[in-house]
Amino acid sequence: MSKEESEYIELKLALSQALVKRRKQSNLTQVQLAKKLNSSQSRIAIMEQGDPKVSLDLLVKSLMAMGATKKNIVKLIA
Repeated sequence: MSKEESEYIELKLALSQALVKRRKQSNLTQVQLAKKLNSSQSRIAIMEQGDPKVSLDLLVKSLMAMGATKKNIVKLIA
């Protein structure tokens, strides 16, 4: 695995973990978050597990829908 691939995976995992943390801090279940995002509980579970099929775009949009700011997301990336 190249350095770039490794860093990409780390980035996706950081965003996935941030989604879990933000959801729990908001006292939301996966079902409640799914309703907020017009998604399904199983999709939220997949996102939170860092599944490689989940796009960065979806993770970022979900975090922003939960109140994350651009600054919050930049800190995660850094």
